[in-house]
Amino acid sequence: QGQEKLSCNPRKENGSQVVLCELGNPMKAGARVTVDMELSVSGLEDVGDTITFQLQLWSKNSPSPANASVTVPVEAQAEMELRGTSLPATTVLPASWHRAEGSRRPEDHGIKVEHVYQLHNKGPSTVSGVTLRLTVPSQLGGRILLYLLELDTEGGVSCTDPPGLNAEQV
Repeated sequence: QGQEKLSCNPRKENGSQVVLCELGNPMKAGARVTVDMELSVSGLEDVGDTITFQLQLWSKNSPSPANASVTVPVEAQAEMELRGTSLPATTVLPASWHRAEGSRRPEDHGIKVEHVYQLHNKGPSTVSGVTLRLTVPSQLGGRILLYLLELDTEGGVSCTDPPGLNAEQV
């Protein structure tokens, strides 16, 4: 008929986490009780696709408890954030630029611009197998706009060199 909040107490029992909820006492014969529970469980990174809860219903009038299992799908959630910056923030290119043919010095091929990208996991879950694809416009009108010189990473990240990376071995 009405809704009541349950009083539940967590405790450890036989190496397992147990939550004991008192539904009320005494209950009339044939009483029906519906219980909605919201559980928050951490540390599920390696449990697979599901987690199973064992439920027991005890009554002082019954010699043995009623048992049930509930299997709940596990879905990992993580919010990713991509930050980027260019050094220098603004670059003005000359109207006509003639690079020094055959030179191995980067400054003879244009103005150095460094792009730095940071990918952050804002949680709550851990992530693995993340793929980030960056597309950099290297040509404009058939002429070189950006000459991709090198690619560096930090923090256990592996990258695949883009085609044409330092093609002239500058």
